[in-house]
Amino acid sequence: MARNLILSGGLFHDFAATSAVLADVLAEVGVESEITEDIAGALGEAPEVQLITVNALRWQMGQDRFAGLRDGRRFELPAQARTTLLDHLDRGGGLLCMHTAAICFDDWQGWPRVLGGRWSWLKSSHPPLGWTGVRVHGDAHPIVEGLRDFDVVDEVYSDLDVLPDVRPLASSHGQPLVWARPVRRGRVVYDALGHDTRSYDNEIHRTLLQRAALWLLKRPVGVTG
Repeated sequence: MARNLILSGGLFHDFAATSAVLADVLAEVGVESEITEDIAGALGEAPEVQLITVNALRWQMGQDRFAGLRDGRRFELPAQARTTLLDHLDRGGGLLCMHTAAICFDDWQGWPRVLGGRWSWLKSSHPPLGWTGVRVHGDAHPIVEGLRDFDVVDEVYSDLDVLPDVRPLASSHGQPLVWARPVRRGRVVYDALGHDTRSYDNEIHRTLLQRAALWLLKRPVGVTG
């Protein structure tokens, strides 16, 4: 069984619930997950895992609107943790990044180059949580090959700063939601969905995530829909 470390926790989301559901989804394809909210501690040394998942909202909180929340919640990713993530990719490991991962680690200039994009407080936004249609670009990648478009209750992150080489595997209203890319000797998948557990109720979204995990682990990705 492959081992996965889920880095969890933060504001405005029930990360305990979504991380638990995500662990269950991945367990169905042979991935055993450990969940922690001690991101700095968990990345203080190289974890013996094949997959690392970021399902968290941890950032510097430099915006004025968050001034009253900073005490005890402001987060900067230590240099050792950054090295651990890069070493993981250098060893061929996989990195699965969910939803608010695009906001995380904003003190690290290299994080958007790893992820493939980032949230911009100057322009990024999302409409209210609700039903949205997701278009799957089914000929773009083994992760989405043969999958149908689907509807899901979620937030559509819009106007992210996305690197020019990113090719979306799924989108909504023209906004790229899911992509996959090689980084160093490893692989990275970003899925902008996953605000709460309802996002994981959809069978196609679950299948997409399971395929993403298999692709990140460099295992055969079965074509099911």
